Amino acid sequence: MLCWFCAKAARGSCRFCGRGICEDHARFGPYLLEVNRSESRRRAEGLVVEDALQCGSCRPRPQPVPMPELD
Repeated sequence: MLCWFCAKAARGSCRFCGRGICEDHARFGPYLLEVNRSESRRRAEGLVVEDALQCGSCRPRPQPVPMPELD
């Protein structure tokens, strides 16, 4: 796999879009891995990976997208 930006050998792929990323173009940020409901604390809690690999080019949506076809 090659880097999306410069065509060097990719060291990994973006957690959100899958683009190849070399070490020069790699960015890191949080990724929400899982959400659970804690009955004892009466709240939703998330398991977050703090340093997930990101390309910086894709734009994950800030809000969930309705998908009624899956209901």
